[in-house]
Amino acid sequence: MTKRKDLVITMSGVHGVGKSVYAKAIAEKYGLKYVSSGMIFRGIARRRNISLEDLSREAEVSPELDKSIDNAMIEEGKRGGVVLDGLLVGWMLKDIADIKFWFKADDMVRFSRIADRDGVDINKAMKETVSREKSEKDRFMKYYGIDLDDLSIYNYVIDTTWLTIDDILMILYRIIDRYIERG
Repeated sequence: MTKRKDLVITMSGVHGVGKSVYAKAIAEKYGLKYVSSGMIFRGIARRRNISLEDLSREAEVSPELDKSIDNAMIEEGKRGGVVLDGLLVGWMLKDIADIKFWFKADDMVRFSRIADRDGVDINKAMKETVSREKSEKDRFMKYYGIDLDDLSIYNYVIDTTWLTIDDILMILYRIIDRYIERG
């Protein structure tokens, strides 16, 4: 039986669906560590003083960056007691994670959220996000043979388009509580 301190939960989905918001809240509520592959990627771009688009282009020709981030996420998952937030974490931990969530949302809603979060124009957010997501989709198929449109490994697919953060958290907490009770 999985105990709360051993839980491994993955939160995956494309950009702007809210996975980081939900992952942080779950980590706090259940006393789990929070780790984000996106934060790692953004931190690398910031330290190197380049855009996310430029770092994505570099990653297209060199798999080492993605693989180092993915390996770090796998190691965190193996330790347990963690909520992992990232596009590929469900796939990377498909045989380790207790619960795997995929989040989705309408594209224009996602672009608006990203524009608000990053303080940029929605057109810029849309252009950069579409470019990054194409790069990621192509890289992950090339490097791992993973089709990001294949959601078959996820336990739950949740559309965040029209629900509030509290609505989604209520759903997530209910799922996790049931898992802990019956785990």
